[in-house]
Amino acid sequence: MILIEEIPVERIDDFWEIQFKYLIDDGMIENEEEKKYFSGDGYRGHLRGLMLRSPDTLHMVYFVRDGIRIGASQYCTFQSEDGKCFILDFWVFPEYRGNGTGHACFEALTSYTKADGALYYALNYCKEASHRFWLSNGFVDDGEDEYGSKRMVKQR
Repeated sequence: MILIEEIPVERIDDFWEIQFKYLIDDGMIENEEEKKYFSGDGYRGHLRGLMLRSPDTLHMVYFVRDGIRIGASQYCTFQSEDGKCFILDFWVFPEYRGNGTGHACFEALTSYTKADGALYYALNYCKEASHRFWLSNGFVDDGEDEYGSKRMVKQR
């Protein structure tokens, strides 16, 4: 069973370290400019502010199995709008990947977010492996956002 552990804004610095390593190791950021952006106060301060707003709070969570953190996610459920749960980030730590772990984590996330008002899900992706993973979780392609990033959506 996968549990969700909320990361309070007071403990966000631990998350930043883990996220930055993931972004580099999984090839999500590849150059010095991107490294500077994702480790900078602008990006991190903006997300911290979203964690403090209400409604439509940004949540950062760990996926926990048998008392061990096995992955993490960032999402925002837009309760003031139409109930869209936008997944900003979702990953399973490399040593726990495989054997359906990502699917189990997403299932836990959907149960958790539905209890908080999520009616459907949306995300952006940049890697083909991510695209295949989300397709296998019932997402469909939904064009591109205003920045040219590929978008996917999953209805109830």
